[in-house]
Amino acid sequence: MIEEKNIKNIPFDESNYQLIEYTDTILVDQNKKVKVKDSGQKFAAIASFFYEYIKEFNIPCAYVKRHGKDSLVFVKYERFPFEVKILNSADKRISKIFSVKEGLPLNLPIYEYHYGTSKYSCISESHLISFDLCTIEDIKSINRICSKVNAVIKSFFERRNEKIGEFTCTFGKFESKVYLIDGFTPLSLKVLPAEQNGKWQDPYNLITALHIKKYTEHLFKITSG
Repeated sequence: MIEEKNIKNIPFDESNYQLIEYTDTILVDQNKKVKVKDSGQKFAAIASFFYEYIKEFNIPCAYVKRHGKDSLVFVKYERFPFEVKILNSADKRISKIFSVKEGLPLNLPIYEYHYGTSKYSCISESHLISFDLCTIEDIKSINRICSKVNAVIKSFFERRNEKIGEFTCTFGKFESKVYLIDGFTPLSLKVLPAEQNGKWQDPYNLITALHIKKYTEHLFKITSG
């Protein structure tokens, strides 16, 4: 799983807050970086839009506000060292294991925990507990947030004749409470047209600067229209 390396922390004046800056340099695989002009500020705009949107549904997130063109303010959370991939359609791995067509819509979303960046990163809740990566109560909170945020985001795109295949969320803790801290950028959101007619950028195939630029523009238009 590729980390969103165009995100970096910047010290912020106030003791309980931090700035997260989105840069124009993006890691597209383990050994390749590309630079996409103005992608930092568009990533920030897209992420800020969705954080503001989900807050209307009382979903706990560490986001506070947008700061300038390419930065967001967050509370100073302690990040959990794993991610949760939320799947609404079968990816290559599921397709191979269960002998179903890739892209097949799932009756219920699947929540996969991933630790590390290798192809063997998928782990279970038992791993999280056994290796003290989080508590049982943390997992319950994370699962509740995943369920709610997926329903909200899925509905958002469906109303715009789009479907979300998957997105990856990360979580952190602030004052003993679990918060959503990441997941709303073009590198995480895998959104496809409900009817795949005409030209569209495959969000699972973002390997060049042009791919990223085209897909980012698509999400930017949806969130700024």
